[in-house]
Amino acid sequence: MNALHSSSRPAATQHTPPGQCDEIERTWNRHLPADWSDAIDAPLYFRHHHEYEIAARRSLGYDADDQPCFITHRYVLTRPATDDDEEFYEETLFSEELHAWRLRDERWLVYRIHQVGHCNSPRGFYAIHPDMPR
Repeated sequence: MNALHSSSRPAATQHTPPGQCDEIERTWNRHLPADWSDAIDAPLYFRHHHEYEIAARRSLGYDADDQPCFITHRYVLTRPATDDDEEFYEETLFSEELHAWRLRDERWLVYRIHQVGHCNSPRGFYAIHPDMPR
């Protein structure tokens, strides 16, 4: 991704819109099931990446050993659409949102939300993965 913003730890260039990173840092555990909260380590600092050519962002949270312990990303694929061939708007073709937490046994609890088309409701599911999502 093109831009990098970091908070709390290593210095980096900030290009992510103000407020967007703060929200992620406040709500990193919003989708974490309460039963799993004792199985993870909370991130101490974050690095944020923002893509300017498409609607996409990615944030990583790091633990005391500077290892990733939280990941979130969101991207939206759109296309121009029109109802009357005069006014155009962006129509969502596909979107994905992911939140993942590293468990203390090094596996990852992943929550993924997909939406196909603008008329369909988003669908989310949890899964355990042996490796960090990319």
